[in-house]
Order: sequence, then C-alpha cells, then structure tokens
Amino acid sequence: MSSAGPLSRSRVVVTGMGAVTPLAVGVLPTWEALLAGRNGIGRIQTFDPEPFASQMAGEVLDFDPVDFIDRKQANRTARFTQFALASTLEAIEQSGLVIDDSNRDEVGVIVGSGIGGLKVTEDATNTLQDRGPRRLSPFTVPMILADIAAGEIAMKLGACGPNFALISACATGAHAIGEAAEIIRRGDAVACLAGASEASVTPLAVGAFSAMRALSQRNDDPEHASRPFDKDRDGFVVAEACGILVLEDFDYARRRGARILAEVAGYGATADAYHITAPDPDGRGARRAMQRAMERAGASPLEVDYINAHGTSTGLNDAAETAAIKQVLGEERARSVPISSTKSMTGHSLGGAGAIESIFSVMALIDGRVPPTINYREPDPECDLDYVTEGARRVDPELVLNNSFGFGGHNACLAFRRCSD
Repeated sequence: MSSAGPLSRSRVVVTGMGAVTPLAVGVLPTWEALLAGRNGIGRIQTFDPEPFASQMAGEVLDFDPVDFIDRKQANRTARFTQFALASTLEAIEQSGLVIDDSNRDEVGVIVGSGIGGLKVTEDATNTLQDRGPRRLSPFTVPMILADIAAGEIAMKLGACGPNFALISACATGAHAIGEAAEIIRRGDAVACLAGASEASVTPLAVGAFSAMRALSQRNDDPEHASRPFDKDRDGFVVAEACGILVLEDFDYARRRGARILAEVAGYGATADAYHITAPDPDGRGARRAMQRAMERAGASPLEVDYINAHGTSTGLNDAAETAAIKQVLGEERARSVPISSTKSMTGHSLGGAGAIESIFSVMALIDGRVPPTINYREPDPECDLDYVTEGARRVDPELVLNNSFGFGGHNACLAFRRCSD
C-alpha cells in the first residue's frame, strides 16, 4: 500500500465520466441529446456504403483527435484509442483525481474493446497487397491491439496500477467496469479508469455483420432503423463510441473531497453456453447476471427503479431480454419498471455499448430523468413491458440496472445506486 494507508474496500463509487458518442463529444451534450430523443444514426459518410446490404451507422462525425492529444500521438494511434484518450481526459477532469507519486502505483486502467483497431487492419492489409511488406508502418501492430488503449491511458496519466483490456464482444464495457470495481474491492487499487472504446464503422465490419444478417437494412429510413422492442425491428445499427468512468474506493474518494456521482452497488457476470451469436431464448444467462448484480447490491425487485436495457433492435435479443427481466422482477413488478434502450438513438457500439450505457445509467441517477426508446411504433406481444416510448420521463431512481450481452453468450449486469453516506 502507498502512504495513503489501509482503506476499506467495501464500497466503490463513480467520481468522473467521459464519453464520445454519435450524438456528441462529451457526457453532458450526449445526455441532453438523449433526453431530447435525438437520433445519431444516418447514412454512412466515412466510406461509400452503396455496395453494402446495410448502409447506415452511428458515426462520430465531429471528432478531431488533436483537440485532445498532439498530432504526433494522433498519427500513431488508432481511432478507438483516440476516443479513449479523449474520454479519459474528460473523466479525469470531472473527478479531480490527481495521479502522482503518492498514488500512481494504486491507480489502474481497465479499458477494453470488442474489436480494437479494425480499420488499421484493413488499411494494412491493403498496403501489404498493393505496395508490399516494406511499406507497412512500424506502428501497425500497436495500433491494432485491443489492449493498447489501456496502455496509452496509463502512459498519459502515469497510472502504474493494474492495467489490461477485457474483450467480451458487446459486453466488454460492462465487464471492464465490473472487474475494475472488483480490483478496488480486493485492495489492488484505490482508483481505476474503466470502460471501453470501439471504432468499427468500417467496410469489413459492416460487410461482415451484414453477411450475418444482424444489421438493419432499412436504408431508405436510417433515422428510424434502430427500433428496439418494436415488432418490425429488423436488426441493429452498427456504431462507434467510447465511455470511461473513474471508479474509486469510497473512503479514498471522501478523504480527498471528491464529488461522488453514484455507487457501483452490484455486478453480475454469466455465460449462456448456448450459441455463438444467438442468446438463450429463455434468457437464463441474462437472468442470472441480473440476479447476481441485485444480490451483490442487496436489492429486491421492488428496489429496481429503472433498467437501461441491452435492447439491440434484433428479434432474438429483445425478446430474450424481456423474458429475463420478467423472470428476475416477476411479471407484475416487471411491467411497472421503466426500461429504455438508448441504442435507438446511438446505434450499437459493440464493445463500447456497456460503457456509454453505464454513463447513461449514472446520469439517470443524477438527473432524475430517464431517456426514451425512440422509433417504437408497433407493439410486439413478446416485448410487452414499459419501454419509455413517449419521450424522457421523470423517475428519480435510487437504483438502476444496466444490461450488456455479447456474442459468445457473455452476459454482464451492473447495478448503480444513488450514493449516500
């Protein structure tokens, strides 16, 4: 331990947040856009989408890395890492956490990515084929690696505690936050930067997900393509985004006078062990993850005030998640808990989804309002819960759940609570 002395690890809190999303760069402008029901999805602009079955995405169109890092570093980092560095700087600024010789060995960075530097891989492959191996950049490998965002953040901040990346497809961000909280609880760090970043709106990703028939093909109406829980949903819309949270030991945060935004009250992680891409239709794995998070939080079904759903806008996922929520809360209680899928506005940012949606969950605790699920038009008999379809709603939640489920059957659920002494 450092000179800070022995500390209780029983509680973990959020003291800072940073985000880059298709709606905005920054947490507050993104949150305001969500509450307003603004859509961040449109026809793909970064490459010609005409040959593709799905031609839309949630792209970050107003991001310039040199607003956050110098041009030299920008030129040797992949886009997902640039997002992560920008989000980290916002989160650190909000938290007021100073990393110096007194604590640097106990500040960790747990930041994942579902796919990593995919565009770098595509570009390097083209260079190899067209110009030969001697024309490859020496930065190709470190730009591709999914762990490099965590490494770059640690170097930027001088954080020498636990440092690694988690990869669990679309559950990556939630797993990273949950595991970072566990690292703090067991005493291996007093603080962690935690989250995930994804920048996979690329020809290969869009083409490959289209080949799986996972993406919406509502190309003539991209703003209404992502419609979670709607009867006419036809697939998700791929997106890019990053979310980073500063997590701290509760006593450590109080000792340094930090503003506490919320508490990470519970975390559950399970596997479906069912199929490489499809969820268990009965929602068993999702149910157990939610139950575990609630048990760790000491929360009953009556104490769950809001759920930020995984809600991808795919037929199988939305139905399975609805079934899981009913199993966990009971039919009657499940029908009275507000649920929303913010992917209706951001699209599905794969590994980054659980991180930005954790931020949205914390913002719901701070603001007292929950965002809507836009584009919901036709009720689905299999999806018959309260999906907050008529604009943002005043809820004043005390405890919220954030669900994240990934290809491979990975499930994660985080419980966030409004923090009190």
